[in-house]
Amino acid sequence: MAKDHEPNEDPTDLELIARWRAGDERAATTLVERHAPALARFAVSLGQRSDVEEVVQDTFVRAFGSIDTFRADSALRTWLFTIERRLILDRRRAGRRRRDDTSLEEGDAATEFDALDGIVAEEAEGRVRLAVERLSRLQREVFLLRVNEGMSYKEIAEVVGSTEGAARVHYHNALRAVKESLYV
Repeated sequence: MAKDHEPNEDPTDLELIARWRAGDERAATTLVERHAPALARFAVSLGQRSDVEEVVQDTFVRAFGSIDTFRADSALRTWLFTIERRLILDRRRAGRRRRDDTSLEEGDAATEFDALDGIVAEEAEGRVRLAVERLSRLQREVFLLRVNEGMSYKEIAEVVGSTEGAARVHYHNALRAVKESLYV
């Protein structure tokens, strides 16, 4: 990897935001490169099967457009996940009829999103996926943010709009449901 001329090779999100506000377009590109893969995984985990790149792009457009409202009380990533979640929910509400008319082809299944690939055999993996799909929407979101993104309960609560205690309860209930379905 080539060395950057900056003394700090891995600037924080807050440093990058400050540089972007000062006119450094590369700082915005770095933020996108840093957070886009996690946002794409999260979009897929919320059931977004098409237009994932568009949702991620829209998330950054909205975030950069309202960067002045970012208070840094939480991590930038948490704020981005919150924006993306709202965008996806808005898209669902707006496009219910259109989505009902579309059917998923076998090739449309997400292949990049799979935190369990290397851990379980194909059969067990299918059972885990089925168990996760059977969770309520909120439990699924909390479970996937914790398992796939490694978020704290506090960060998860901010993303889904609940309390830290509720996020913890949803995660543990989801985990129990997934485990129970594996041992049935």
